[in-house]
Amino acid sequence: MKNDTYNNGDKLLRVLVVTLIFSVMNGTMFNVALPAIGKEFELLPSEVSWIMTSYMALYAIGSVVFGKLADSYSLKSLITYGLLLFAVGSVVGMLAVDFWMIILGRVLQAAGAAVLPAIAMIIPIRYFEPERRGRALGTSAIGLALGGALGPIVSGMIMSFGSWRILFLFSLLPLLTIPFFRRYLNDERGAAKPLDVIGGGFLAAAVGLFLLAITQSSWAAAVIGGLFLLMFAIRIRKAVHPFIQPELFMNARYTGALVIAFISTSMNFSITFITPQYLTALNNLSAGSIGFVLVPAAIAAATLGRVGGKLADERGNSTLFSIAAALLVLCFILTSTFVGISPYVIALLLIMGQVGQTFMQIAMSNTISRTLSKEQVGVGMGLFSMLNFISGAMAMSIIGKVLDQSATWRLNPLVGNESAYVYSNIFFIMTALSILVWGLYQMQFGPKTDRRPFRNT
Repeated sequence: MKNDTYNNGDKLLRVLVVTLIFSVMNGTMFNVALPAIGKEFELLPSEVSWIMTSYMALYAIGSVVFGKLADSYSLKSLITYGLLLFAVGSVVGMLAVDFWMIILGRVLQAAGAAVLPAIAMIIPIRYFEPERRGRALGTSAIGLALGGALGPIVSGMIMSFGSWRILFLFSLLPLLTIPFFRRYLNDERGAAKPLDVIGGGFLAAAVGLFLLAITQSSWAAAVIGGLFLLMFAIRIRKAVHPFIQPELFMNARYTGALVIAFISTSMNFSITFITPQYLTALNNLSAGSIGFVLVPAAIAAATLGRVGGKLADERGNSTLFSIAAALLVLCFILTSTFVGISPYVIALLLIMGQVGQTFMQIAMSNTISRTLSKEQVGVGMGLFSMLNFISGAMAMSIIGKVLDQSATWRLNPLVGNESAYVYSNIFFIMTALSILVWGLYQMQFGPKTDRRPFRNT
């Protein structure tokens, strides 16, 4: 049985990569459509922003919920129901005649699509031998890299020739992968356990309010979110079957890895978010031209993802993390120094940044999986995925506030030399953060600890 599971691993990964591409694209491509939707429904900026905020909040908390469910139910059932729910949301959004229907569609999409980041972490662990997990995580990173890079490109093309509703129609394509998932996933499941709905609700409310506080600059939302987070902390200590086992946070290596991942992921999302703004403000590129600048980096990251996984398996996660940090530092410091340089040079620098981002994601995923026991893998990796999205939302919001001083409907970067200084300073800060996370990682997961035995095998 175990050999059959491992034999299906490679086939399953190929299906997973395709599905991840569409899932990640769906999370980014609606950014381009926000102006058109706002104009059609006569919305204020704070109102239309909920198209992204609602999706990210549900996507973040949903990754933890599915990670929790994966400890008790078969992945085959979870992926089937998740993708069907995602499709229902796509149809609702496509047929929307009022703004609330768009929000409902996005919420349903997020609630279904959240199954993908959870199983993307679990499949390499369950379906691959320990010595091959790095390669498997590297393959998963291909889908994440391509989806993140292709989202704005595909959205720009669709919006150039059609309505924003086509974006929802495009999101129905992952339905085609369900038969393949059902063929290659087994029916293995754990013993069913009660789901702590109250604890999950507290966590969901806290996440949603924190994201609202960032996007809307609301201190009230931040305070209320903090209260819900406190109630969540109390709940998991008193519940018989808590949403997240408190013992998980007592694992010092796991919590330390989460802190490192939170910082590193914020930089990864920053690359994707700031590059179009940078190229528009300083190089005066159109949306189509920006897409061409991003493509080489996406291809490089997708091509080298498996190489990064192989390096993690053969040389250790700390080696791969060091390579990733070096690539990111070179990308950020050169971009900061030669701000406003030719787009052709920017395309080359982005290759280093995108590959570094992919390598760092592989190293962190592999490292965190080593810190968890078998019983904690599902919820532990789900929590890791959730923090990734929260970190990304925070980073994009902070950078957006810096670039958009007037809080207008869309980002309007500063002009002239002042704009160049702003971008240069942002990239310099990201350089410092790259060095910081490298130091933190080496302190806790350096070469002396990188070869510790797997805890979940």
